[in-house]
Amino acid sequence: MVTDNSGAPDAIAAAREVLPTLHKTAAEVDADARFPEESLAALRASGLMGLLVPRHYGGLGGTLDDLVRVAQVLAGGCLSTAMIFAMHCQQVDALVHFAQEELRERILPRIAKGKIYLASITSERESGGHLLTGASPLEPTADGLLLKRDAPVVTGGAHADAYLVTMRSRPESTPNRVTLVLVDRHQADVEFTGEWDSLGMRGTHSIGLTMRATVPTEQIIGEDGEFRRVAVESFMPLAHIGWSACWLGTATEALRQLVTVLRSAKRPKSLDIGSDLLHERIARIRQRLELISAYLRLVTDEVADHRDRGKSLDSSQVQIHLNILKITAAELAYEVSDHCVQVAGLGLGYLRNSPIPFERHMRDLRSAALNYSNDRLLRATGLLALSDSAVGLI
Repeated sequence: MVTDNSGAPDAIAAAREVLPTLHKTAAEVDADARFPEESLAALRASGLMGLLVPRHYGGLGGTLDDLVRVAQVLAGGCLSTAMIFAMHCQQVDALVHFAQEELRERILPRIAKGKIYLASITSERESGGHLLTGASPLEPTADGLLLKRDAPVVTGGAHADAYLVTMRSRPESTPNRVTLVLVDRHQADVEFTGEWDSLGMRGTHSIGLTMRATVPTEQIIGEDGEFRRVAVESFMPLAHIGWSACWLGTATEALRQLVTVLRSAKRPKSLDIGSDLLHERIARIRQRLELISAYLRLVTDEVADHRDRGKSLDSSQVQIHLNILKITAAELAYEVSDHCVQVAGLGLGYLRNSPIPFERHMRDLRSAALNYSNDRLLRATGLLALSDSAVGLI
């Protein structure tokens, strides 16, 4: 692979190499609501599954900026695949920063070689998607820690090689004493439940599962009962940055495809490229994309700077910025897709058999505000803002 100025392999070139596979299969994946197996196989072979694995363990040694750029490229081909990839990277980041060295030595080289796709199990039927509480406890046994888990939604769970699972620390622990545990697929008995027949994001195949496994204590990620630190320093920032990059990538592709049509001699006669109204609508679409891109850059740089200097991300200001990034990207990316459909019109923008998948982009991006609900984040952000009397803007 080509190496960029930072000394890391050129992840963008690798992403562009797998992009044709994503483009080729995206429509079928969406129509059948099936997992994008071909796209995951291409990602495994590309080395990108080890994007955030340090070079010491055989990975690409990528940065948060690399994640943002790669996620945008992939999302231009298939948003489901891009989200699967970004969430895998989220799990990898937690292992890199919080796993014990013995576990890192064992697991990270396998990830770098594309042998492990990581999924996360954080939702529970009892507590829903609340990340920082747990109902199902770890139970100490002579053979290790026994976990029994019933999760209603697990993105790509049926295809994962390993899982990061949140559990209540012990049967006697309070719900906020949560522990993160790595579970290899071969260590667990897993049954899959329900079906995934969603409006959009159909390729994530986010069905439920039940799991029973016994794992050694060495597979606890971070301190026992202290998942909150892992969440604040890794899970949440990687989620909001990675998701936002994916949404921006798909929304940008929608505008790119629209502009290509408008500049083509074969554009529908109903689209008057000299129209002032059309010019204003295109400008508003571009405005939204620029706003997402700029704020994503600022927040990514802020998180990277804190990490480089060994500063905690557990401050009201940083958490506000991360939450606002997710909320803003979710809202504006969907608005971009909606406006692209409006400009393209009924025949080109709204029909499922249109040569350009504007309607798929819109269905996929509608999920953004629901994926860790904007309403929940707004409530949390309001409380944080009340404690930030300095109003520390980014």
